Amino acid sequence: MTIPAPLTGVVPPVCTPLTPEGEVDVPSLLGLLDHLVTGGVHGLFVLGSTSEAAYLTDRQRRLVVETTVAHLGGQLPVLAGAIDMTTPRVLEHAASAAAAGADAVVVTAPFYARTHPAEIARHYRRIAAACPVPVLAYDIPSAVHTKLPAGLVLELAADGVLAGLKDSSGDLGGFREVVTGVRARPGVTGFSVLTGSELIVDAALAVGADGAVPGLANVDPHGYVRLDRLHRSGDRDGARAEQERLCALFGLVDVGDPARMGGASSAIGAFKAALHLRGVIACPVTAEPQVPLSPDEVARVGKYLAGAGLL
Repeated sequence: MTIPAPLTGVVPPVCTPLTPEGEVDVPSLLGLLDHLVTGGVHGLFVLGSTSEAAYLTDRQRRLVVETTVAHLGGQLPVLAGAIDMTTPRVLEHAASAAAAGADAVVVTAPFYARTHPAEIARHYRRIAAACPVPVLAYDIPSAVHTKLPAGLVLELAADGVLAGLKDSSGDLGGFREVVTGVRARPGVTGFSVLTGSELIVDAALAVGADGAVPGLANVDPHGYVRLDRLHRSGDRDGARAEQERLCALFGLVDVGDPARMGGASSAIGAFKAALHLRGVIACPVTAEPQVPLSPDEVARVGKYLAGAGLL
């Protein structure tokens, strides 16, 4: 299907359920997709950071896209991450995702080698020229160590290179610059500006964001859809109250002991533990070499779920 221009609403970055052996758990993935569709989401983003795309083999990446597209049958737009270090490798991922049926691809700046803005622009132009589906930029400096300049994003949007931006930079000022620039710049139409933050969706929508890509929406899709609906109906107080409930729930990402695991192990482990406790996926295992949560930490996840009315 063709993605809406702009794409609006809640577009969760879908977790990738795994078996204890580390393979994609297809039945659990199907169950998670049904859980999200039932929650009323407006699109799905597979092979992002929350999807553990960096840990998956090319074969597993392709399986995730094929399974998602086949199961949805065109009900919702499917965005797929085409994330890798260099332009040639991203081109291969983008071609694979498009051939598997993805409606758009989401691409970071190159990484490992430090890149100049001119090289980042060249990267996106090469990919957009070769890719048969729209390309969205993914701004995640915590992972790629490069912040996408707002001016560069707007230039590429005006030139028709980029169809949207998923902003996970945490820079609300820069995000606002893109939002206002899209409205003001001649030639930019249908460009989707999406926040990747779980915690400031109400604020992002208030400054003009089109939607959100929050990892926590795997756990509570209804909550984020409700927040989006409240905002669009003009009930800003209701949206703020729902955002505050979700902020409290988001505390589950910190259950992991920082002395023995990184933040990603804790956050992804908590999302998967929550999905397992809710009966959505069969196994909460995360990809190697991430450190699994302890039973006590999983129990703490359960307390957050109970506090949010999800158990």
